[in-house]
Amino acid sequence: MHFVIMGCGRVGASLARAIERAGHEVAVIDQDESAFRRLGTSFEGRTVTGVGFDRDCLRAAGIEGAYAFAAVSSGDNSNILAARVAREKYGVEHVVARIYDPGRAEIYQRLGIPTVATVKWTSDQMLRRLLPQGHVPEHTDPSGRVVIAEMPVSAGWIG
Repeated sequence: MHFVIMGCGRVGASLARAIERAGHEVAVIDQDESAFRRLGTSFEGRTVTGVGFDRDCLRAAGIEGAYAFAAVSSGDNSNILAARVAREKYGVEHVVARIYDPGRAEIYQRLGIPTVATVKWTSDQMLRRLLPQGHVPEHTDPSGRVVIAEMPVSAGWIG
């Protein structure tokens, strides 16, 4: 399968290397050509210098045949714009965008773009490890109407 990643910071480079190790083709887009050094000398994928939501850059990265697209640059607006272009213009079904602002992440989830809100995710993971079991939901759907949580129950309720 072919994957396109926008952003070659620590997350983008790590993701690209992992996907390549799994035997897939990878193209990485970044505005800063020196960022590609993070990929290491053994990286055999494609690198494209440019803006990740620019159609010429996306085509150079092989977006038209991509199985998935990940927008993991440092800019929320760039990530969501690139993710929407990949999904809406090129029909890439598997798209995800990293978003720093959790409020924005909820809005984009409702627009159908799966997001990873790093601040919210990190704080949720920290809470899971600090608070007693059952105090942090395992999953909340984007609308906030459905929550999956593990709850401790009284021994009298069992049986």
